[in-house]
Amino acid sequence: MQRPDTATVLYVMGVSGSGKSTIGRAVAEKLEWPFYDGDDFHPLENIDKMASGQPLNDEDRQGWLEAIRAFSVNHIEERGALIIACSALKESYRHLLEKEVPASVKWVFLSGSFELISKRMEVRKGHFMPPALLRSQFDALEIPSDAIQIDISKPIEEVVSYVISELTP
Repeated sequence: MQRPDTATVLYVMGVSGSGKSTIGRAVAEKLEWPFYDGDDFHPLENIDKMASGQPLNDEDRQGWLEAIRAFSVNHIEERGALIIACSALKESYRHLLEKEVPASVKWVFLSGSFELISKRMEVRKGHFMPPALLRSQFDALEIPSDAIQIDISKPIEEVVSYVISELTP
């Protein structure tokens, strides 16, 4: 398999429950790139707010997005390509994440219906994001025009293969 440019930050984005971490890890494994979950960059205040059923606002997300961007810049400069799962719901968030990144930035948008994702969220265990906040994620979502878009109702292997095929020249 031909590999994409190694100076790449690949963001796997979508609403909560769309499979960002699952797909991001699977693509990372195939490409032998490191994977990071954007949720790990949330300050405790954000996690507590979401866990209590309150959606985050732009101000809540600002520091979180800046931490992810700083991490990706440092990682590219020191070690090369990486994949990050991050909701990046708004275009302004995606612009912030791309700012000053010394590499190619690519986006994968995991698209799915509210009904499908809601069902997935109802059965997942151990995540701080309650299913009740899913509507707020869909309300905030600005669908990217410049992303690799894939329907998440497809099998994981098909989604991963499609993403990789779209990344490689």
